[in-house]
Amino acid sequence: MKIGIIGSGIVGRVLANAFLNEGHQAMLGTRNISKEEVLKWKKENPAGLLGSFQETAQFGEIIVLAVSGLVAEDAINLAGKEHFNHKVVIDATNPIATVPPENGVLKFFTTLEESLMEKIQKQLPDAKVVKAFSCVGNALMYKPNFNGSIPTMFICGNDDPAKKTVTDILTSFGWETEDMGRVEAARVIEPLCILWCIPGFIRNQWTHAFKLLKK
Repeated sequence: MKIGIIGSGIVGRVLANAFLNEGHQAMLGTRNISKEEVLKWKKENPAGLLGSFQETAQFGEIIVLAVSGLVAEDAINLAGKEHFNHKVVIDATNPIATVPPENGVLKFFTTLEESLMEKIQKQLPDAKVVKAFSCVGNALMYKPNFNGSIPTMFICGNDDPAKKTVTDILTSFGWETEDMGRVEAARVIEPLCILWCIPGFIRNQWTHAFKLLKK
């Protein structure tokens, strides 16, 4: 598949590498193709492509939103909303506010009544948005190794075939998937980022993931 990744930060680069490793075509979308880390990524991944946000959105059969939550809506506008229509959009964003954590607890700029994903879905009414990759750090997004235990990725979205597509991707990346329903579930999934980060901030422990146990 052709994967367009909006955002050239560490999350975008990690996911681009993962898609390339799985045999997909991947374009890394950036505001500045001359950034040092972007040029380094391209040198290390000659099969990878670079482009503007608009070029990347046009390229992708599947689009990944991997920007800071604060600029997600702006990034979509730069990419051109029409280029997301009828495509699967993997939303990896979190609405982290620009204030320091309090005793290890991040602050969000959203409420429990409306998630960032819901805002994105309203901005892109004709896109098939699926929340994924938001409840774990970038180092564990691809092929996480927990001594044989497979961690759980929580997803949600309004389009069932799109969620099946994302589940297949997650399976190839080494995850089990738990579908939490429609877009409103992002109100609960996004705050898992806060919970995931607490051990990191208070104990410098960043090598964990969530696992849903079922009988």
